Amino acid sequence: MSLDTTTLLTIVAMAVVTYFTRIAGLFVADRLVLTGRAKAAFDAIPPAVLVSVIAPTALTTGWAEAIAAAITAVAAFRLPLLATIVVGVASVVILRNLI
Repeated sequence: MSLDTTTLLTIVAMAVVTYFTRIAGLFVADRLVLTGRAKAAFDAIPPAVLVSVIAPTALTTGWAEAIAAAITAVAAFRLPLLATIVVGVASVVILRNLI
């Protein structure tokens, strides 16, 4: 495997930009005073990002993953985070073996 200079510089630049955007978010979030609809919108960002990352994979990989995603979503309404993760992993493993 060879790694040329352009690829290496691109990877390093992306890492630096990612690091600074995360650090900037921490500094900006501490200085913002959010109320009402703005606070509700900011509170909705993490679940929206999570769904946008998971949904394409869950819906395009197969029936086992799609059904497991649905089971996990239902579990997420009733269980804490760790239990939801366990339910999701167990359901995808079981469904991949059955389907």
